Amino acid sequence: MTDTAKGPASYFPSIETKYGRSIAEWKHLIHTSPLTKHRELVSWLKTEHGLGHGHANALVAHTLAEANSK
Repeated sequence: MTDTAKGPASYFPSIETKYGRSIAEWKHLIHTSPLTKHRELVSWLKTEHGLGHGHANALVAHTLAEANSK
């Protein structure tokens, strides 16, 4: 039985394929950004890196949730 990613992580394969960076690279960019708010980070990824809204939102949501759970 194969586990299928759920929630924001379900976007990760298409994000890596479409934008040519690993999820680890995107998370590193988010963590090193001076921005901290969800909306600001989504807007920044869209404007500076050309991500679509859904992909940017999924990356930010997953990265911030992961950071808050530590």
